[in-house]
Amino acid sequence: MRNAYALRRPVANTYLVRERDRRRWRELALVLLVVISLGGGLLSYTWIHLEATRTGYKIDKLERELTEQSRQERELRLEATYLASPSRIEARAVGELHMQPPALEQVVFWEELP
Repeated sequence: MRNAYALRRPVANTYLVRERDRRRWRELALVLLVVISLGGGLLSYTWIHLEATRTGYKIDKLERELTEQSRQERELRLEATYLASPSRIEARAVGELHMQPPALEQVVFWEELP
């Protein structure tokens, strides 16, 4: 004998109409609105936080570069001062170019000009 529950009978009620549940659609729309709002808020917060972190790293990098440039500028100023010192220029002129101090008759004084 077969199981009595396994038999399918056609529905005898021809007036049965399936309607969409509007409350369910409203609840779904509300849930989607809340999820999208929260997701957008979290996404905005994360973006702002990442931009602040990235900007902080850029500031640190620029400060390091400024420190390095300042140090390099000091070194170059010291080197320029050393290279422009009269005693060093005289020593190089005598040593490398074999120059000698001018003789007294080669010197032209300002007062002697007509």
